[in-house]
Amino acid sequence: MDIKKKKLGFKLILLSLLLIPGMQVLFIVGCNSKYLIRLPFFIIICILSILLIASLIYGIILYKKNKTAKTKKIKKWVKIVFSTFMTIYVIGCIFFVILLYGPNEKFKTWLITTAMQTMNHEYYCKWFYSEETIKSVMDNNYIKESGESTDTSLIHKYKKDTYENEYEKQILDVEDDIKYKIIKLDVNGCNGYLAVIYDPSKVKLAVTQGLGKSGQYVTQMAEQNNALLAINGGGFSDPGHNSSGGTPRGITIRDGVVLTNGQYGSANRGGGIIGFTNEDVLVLLKNTTAEEALNMGVRDAVSWGPFLIVNGEPSFIKGNGGWGYAARSAIGQREDGIVLLLVIDSNATRTKGADMVDLTEIMQNYGAVNATNLDGGTSSVMVMPKEIAQSQYNAACNDYRNNTYCAINDPIDGALQHKTRPIADAWVVVE
Repeated sequence: MDIKKKKLGFKLILLSLLLIPGMQVLFIVGCNSKYLIRLPFFIIICILSILLIASLIYGIILYKKNKTAKTKKIKKWVKIVFSTFMTIYVIGCIFFVILLYGPNEKFKTWLITTAMQTMNHEYYCKWFYSEETIKSVMDNNYIKESGESTDTSLIHKYKKDTYENEYEKQILDVEDDIKYKIIKLDVNGCNGYLAVIYDPSKVKLAVTQGLGKSGQYVTQMAEQNNALLAINGGGFSDPGHNSSGGTPRGITIRDGVVLTNGQYGSANRGGGIIGFTNEDVLVLLKNTTAEEALNMGVRDAVSWGPFLIVNGEPSFIKGNGGWGYAARSAIGQREDGIVLLLVIDSNATRTKGADMVDLTEIMQNYGAVNATNLDGGTSSVMVMPKEIAQSQYNAACNDYRNNTYCAINDPIDGALQHKTRPIADAWVVVE
């Protein structure tokens, strides 16, 4: 009897049993992946699988040849531990494959639609699905905008004395001198906050002090503008994925001055210019240049989308709109001029939140004539002065970067930490 050979046999059995299910998962993923469908990949997987099976057989032969009293004593507890671990491991592999390719389409739809619209994380779904599968899912989940721009004559800025429904009562049943109101929502089991701004002239754009280089936290921009509250703004570039967030996408205008005039993004993302005119009307502009926007009297603007409601008409949305479920932010305006700022959280694992249908329905319910999606995910944040955030909204205020402002919602980043990120601009409500 050779104890060394027996130990070698045991190690070969253990290693082979651990790796064989993993190889099977890799093979299944490779059959569906956009990136891994290549002949060399399959050849390598087949060779490795053959080697592992041969290793398993050889290990069993070595192990069976030698049975000592010592090994018989430890055999029982080794079997229990190893069997438990292998059961959990194999079940995990099977669950992973079923989750990705099983009959339930919800996870596939969520992963593909969410990943494909995050700009920097499309590879999340392309590792597991072919172009045909991705296209099929996206074809069944999209938003089709009207293609129109805002008709400013629809906003009258008048005071209504009657309530058409419960949503309107929530907005209008307030004291005359109130500056804003927060309506708490539950969206798919996640917290939502709708800020109702009664004077649209108080909504301004704040931009990072490191424009083009580095972003700032919304708490910092709110503090610099002595804001009553603030939410995140438009989309931004993040070259190198370093989370600097300092370069806005597309057109940015502040106080009638064009700050950026770059590329917004691919056409399938929809949207365009989101701005306020000198008459304090929220305008959503399609195919409009920065010069044209200034000629229309736009004072503050960012670029993003998709547009949800234009001139009272909601966009056509199929499925979840093609943007998946995530933390979301949106901005809208009612016919009476009241501005709506919306932030919805995701859950702790970032697998829930709101889709474009949810945003549109909320904005419609509360009477928005024009409304659009803003940047979402980790960027989605609504901040207030710390004292108010803690006393009225039980905010954790765990952002060490600012001692005077903090988020009333619960942003979660890619590492599942409860914190937001630096961004390029924000909508602030000033005194």
